[in-house]
Amino acid sequence: MTDRPTGSEFGDGEPVVRDKRRIDPETGKLREPSDGAPAAGGPSGQPPQDPSDLIGPSAQEALLTEALKERTADLQRLQAEYVNYKRRVDRDREAARELVVGTVLTELLGILDDIGRAREAGELDGAFKAVAESLERVTEKLGLVKFGEKGDTFDPRIHEALLHNYSDEVDGPTATMIMQPGYRLGERILRAARVAVSEPTEQLPAEAAKADGPVESIDDDKPADESAE
Repeated sequence: MTDRPTGSEFGDGEPVVRDKRRIDPETGKLREPSDGAPAAGGPSGQPPQDPSDLIGPSAQEALLTEALKERTADLQRLQAEYVNYKRRVDRDREAARELVVGTVLTELLGILDDIGRAREAGELDGAFKAVAESLERVTEKLGLVKFGEKGDTFDPRIHEALLHNYSDEVDGPTATMIMQPGYRLGERILRAARVAVSEPTEQLPAEAAKADGPVESIDDDKPADESAE
């Protein structure tokens, strides 16, 4: 059996470690090839080139322009999404606020009715008058609007008819008496105005008009057969 040769070819029996790192770990600089062999980056020993270095200036400008358009489109889309999100949040916040305020004001409508009746009866005076007027100012500041006046055209969307009759003094369905005023908050009706409605007499049904019409008197001096005719 032949012994494994020793000597300069294999060293003195110890493993040989060759540091082939291109960056010197101590200096941090690029090492120069010591044996004239080309570096790993390419045949000339230069580091790999950026792909953009392999194309002309016009192509590079086109690539940059396209990249800029994509980034601009991304930013515009993000901005539009943010604006829409902010609008939704503001709308939801305003709707929630209006719902809460409307609930509170609805509970106060009975008190406002009492104040109105006291004012009509001439009993709104003294400290009670000051408190009542202060409450009315607060509700108006919160956006509460009172509506319903005698002579308004009847609108079933904002009026609730409690009484109905016919009159020669109106041209169409008209609120001729306000039994309870209505209130709204913005576009929301908190309570419809409760009214008495009058319609023109010509719209009176034929049967009702005949029943309400004058009745002819019968002449007792006429013979029975003539009266039958």
